[in-house]
Amino acid sequence: MPIRLYVFDAYGTLFDVHSAVARHAGEIGPEAARLSDMWRTKQLEYTWVRSLSGRYRDFEALTQEALDYAAARCGGLSPALRASLLAAYAELDAYPDAVPTLDVLRAAGAKTAILSNGTPAMLARAVASAGLADRLDAVLSVHPLRIYKTAPAAYELIEARFGLPPAEVCFLSSNRWDIAGASAFGLRCVWVNRLGLPDEYDELAPAAAVGSLEGLLALEL
Repeated sequence: MPIRLYVFDAYGTLFDVHSAVARHAGEIGPEAARLSDMWRTKQLEYTWVRSLSGRYRDFEALTQEALDYAAARCGGLSPALRASLLAAYAELDAYPDAVPTLDVLRAAGAKTAILSNGTPAMLARAVASAGLADRLDAVLSVHPLRIYKTAPAAYELIEARFGLPPAEVCFLSSNRWDIAGASAFGLRCVWVNRLGLPDEYDELAPAAAVGSLEGLLALEL
């Protein structure tokens, strides 16, 4: 069946999650890269722990908690620098391939959307600052569900909004765990493996893997 809708994960797929720290790396010092990696790792860990324990806390709060943990491990941050990093995270840089890819897909008649763990407010600000608002038909957040991906209910938001069966939806994420969850749900998935990481979750394989969003345009799904 033809793909009628392309749904993108936001953080790490359309938006560079390390761009916040990159803007302030000089102020942070030699621990900047380690802090950024740990911030992202803990942010994701906190979503899984909260989901599995039934103790939901929204993604903005978890992002702040993860930064505080990473900062404590990496020598600390001044209150002003902490505030600057959180402000930068609210307006992350889009990857250079995001806008061109969305434009090509929409010119071909496909619909495009985001499905993200981010809160509606976080996503609205990120989408607006990156200039993506007019390039998306919907921005879907798991927040009303009070549970995070990879819960099946998160991916059900796509059909609830668009009324399309999973076979007509292509889901894209740079996060292999997210691809595993979407594959288990039945979506046609493309792993955007920006870092050239080894594959995993072999029983939940994507339809294809690409090194960037531009690679999607050469695929026949």
